[in-house]
Amino acid sequence: MENRIFDLADQLKAAKDKKKELDAESKELGAKIEELDLALSDAMADAECEHFSRNGSTFYLNTRLYASPIAGQKEAMFQALKENGYGGLVTETVNANTLDSFVKEQMAENNDEVPAWISEVVNTFEKVSVGIRKG
Repeated sequence: MENRIFDLADQLKAAKDKKKELDAESKELGAKIEELDLALSDAMADAECEHFSRNGSTFYLNTRLYASPIAGQKEAMFQALKENGYGGLVTETVNANTLDSFVKEQMAENNDEVPAWISEVVNTFEKVSVGIRKG
């Protein structure tokens, strides 16, 4: 039994270490992709080239608009959308981590039970996992 636990622990640590390594590589690769994308799009724009084919792939300039509320103006933006007939774009949300913390607080105040008023509208479950820290 003990050997099985140690073997599983070693496998779990190795898998988590590998994931951390791959996440770091992925982050580096993402930065390289951003850099190359900017350089290529600038070169294509300078050459007035909208698209080209190379090695079986077509490369083309793609423009996408991104919009976000001005800092501190989120509520004003919501109100402006509603006043101008676009209230359907506005949705209420609750961050999942915030909801987890809130339910945990409510349980602490209610003898480790989810209060009835929220248990009717929120699913809860616990997941047991193994934490690992250095030495």
